[in-house]
Amino acid sequence: MAEKTEAQKRAQKAYIEKFARIEVRISPNERDAIQAHAKAKGESVNTFIKRAILEAMERDNAAPTEDIGIDPEK
Repeated sequence: MAEKTEAQKRAQKAYIEKFARIEVRISPNERDAIQAHAKAKGESVNTFIKRAILEAMERDNAAPTEDIGIDPEK
């Protein structure tokens, strides 16, 4: 794979800075189960976790979360 240009590096950095990170500690067995489930659903682990959180928030609040800008695909 070719080395990224400086413009590509700047663009990637600008894209990454749009997001915040949340750290979750889980056991290796839990991680493996989450990865397997996401793969079985054809999703990335990140998309699966965001979807699970979105669904829990909607269920708990009985209100749509699009009002706060959550999109599990991003």
